This record gives sequence, structure tokens and C-alpha cells, in this order.
Amino acid sequence: MGLSILMLVIGLVLLVKGGDWLVSGASSIARKYGISELVIGLTVVAFGTSAPELVVSVLAAVNQHPEIALGNVIGSNNFNLFVILGITGIIAPLSVQVSTIRKEIPISLGAAVLLLLLANEFFIKGQVLSIGRWDALVFLICFALFLFYVFKSMKRSEVEVDAEGVAMKTGMAVLAILGGLAALILGGRWVVNSAVDLARMFHVSEKVIGLTIVAMGTSLPELVTSLVAIRKKSADMAIGNVIGSNIFNIFLILGVSAMIRPMDYSTAFNHDLLLLLAGTVLLLVAMFTGGKRRLDRWEAFVLLAVYLVYLVYVALRN
Repeated sequence: MGLSILMLVIGLVLLVKGGDWLVSGASSIARKYGISELVIGLTVVAFGTSAPELVVSVLAAVNQHPEIALGNVIGSNNFNLFVILGITGIIAPLSVQVSTIRKEIPISLGAAVLLLLLANEFFIKGQVLSIGRWDALVFLICFALFLFYVFKSMKRSEVEVDAEGVAMKTGMAVLAILGGLAALILGGRWVVNSAVDLARMFHVSEKVIGLTIVAMGTSLPELVTSLVAIRKKSADMAIGNVIGSNIFNIFLILGVSAMIRPMDYSTAFNHDLLLLLAGTVLLLVAMFTGGKRRLDRWEAFVLLAVYLVYLVYVALRN
């Protein structure tokens, strides 16, 4: 137990430093080359902070632990939406770009709807519910389309180049991004492994571990990165990180995992997916109440409170 706790602490430190390096490097490149910070958040930062989920879900699928793989993705998305946006929104109200409301958040909602339909064999009825290779192919195609959309958005975005405000040279910024990604991956892996070891000492099921301990552990990079982005007054990167990570988790991570090894699906996950759908709709509604195109503090409190109630529900259900 002592070794697991030590690995947990070291992993958390790596996550904190990795998030700081990643956001610093990405912000510098965005300002220097006139790339929108929202685009950087939706791509480089979102991919980097989703790397722990990718590693965990792929390994879980390969080792025939589908409940950990699925619980990791669904649980991480709920944690991103309710906890990360909740905490960052409480610290500072988050102003949201029009494109995020009209496109990125609906894409995230559509990804969750597609997962719910495909996992429950809505289109093709089968004897056993599963996420097979054809489903994985659909996810990966959707992911490619999403990247194409981001690329087109990057070409359309008109951001003034701020050479004087760049804190790092390009080479240092790239090293900061690579070092941040490495620290995030290593730290996330140590946090998850130690947390799983500690949880199994208390005989917790794999589904609960996936939805809670593993999901929270692999989502710590998103949390740290978003907090650092808020501290650096990069609200677009904080929002883009969360929304981009949720899209990456379903389209890319589940796509790659199921393509490697198809996964059986338990309908018990439907409750967690419905919560994700409800939370995403709630986020959209929040954009039109209170401050215009902004997640206000009271709305962030609601998100955080909903997640706490959800944790109690998961504990009682299992």
C-alpha cells in the first residue's frame, strides 16, 4: 500500500508539471503563428491530455477488461463535463465563442448519442450487445471528419500574430509540449495503476473502478491543464481542452480500442451515458442563461453538484 501511495503522489506531481508545460508551449505557438487558442485546445492539448485514457482503454481492451475500457471513457467524459468545467467555472466564469456553441458542443453531444445508439445495437440487432469493429470504423471516420473540420476552422480563423507577447521561442515551446505530454502520460499511468491497486484492496468492481477511480485518474491531466489555462487567462483553451477531449475519447479512443478487440457492452452503462447527454444539453442551455455565451459561477456549481449526486448514485447502484 505504501508504494501505491508514493506512486500516486509522484504521478500527481508529474500531471501538474506536465499540464503547465503543455499549456505554456501550446499558448506560445498559438500566439506566435496566429493560430486560435481554441483550435490548439481542440487538437494538440485535447490529444495530449487524452493520452492517458488512450493507453488505459487500449490496454484494458487488449487484456479483455471491457468494463474498465468503457468505464474509463464514459466516466472521463462525465468528469470532464461536470467536474472540470464546474471547478474552472467557479474560479472564473468561462466565456464561450459562438463556434463552440454552434459546432463543437453539438459535435460532442452527437458523439455521445452515436455511442449510445451503436452500443445498444440500434441499427443492427444482435444477440449480444457490443462495440465491434464496424462500430469502431464509424467512430474513426467521424474522428477524421472532426479533424478535417478543425483544420478548415484553423484556415478560416483570423488571429493577430503577437510576436512580442510570445514567452518562448518555437524550439522551446515544442520541447515544452513534448515534455508536458510525456509527463502527462507517465503521471497518468502511475496515478491510475496505484489507484486501481488501492481500490482492489477494498474489492471494488471493475465497472466502478473504470467509472470513478480510473476515469478520475486519467482525467487529471484535463483538470490540471484547464486550471493552468484559466490561470493564464486562456479560457478558449480551457473550454477547447474539455470539449475536444470528450470528442477524442469517444471517436478516437473507443474507435482504436474496439478496432483492436471488440468489447461487450453492458446496458448498465446507459445510465452513465444518459447523464453525459443531459449534462451536455445543460451546458448548451447555460450558454443562453445569465451571462451571454458564458458559463456563470452558479451554473458551474450546478454541474459540480450534479456530479456529486451521481457519485452517490454509482456507489448505491453497485
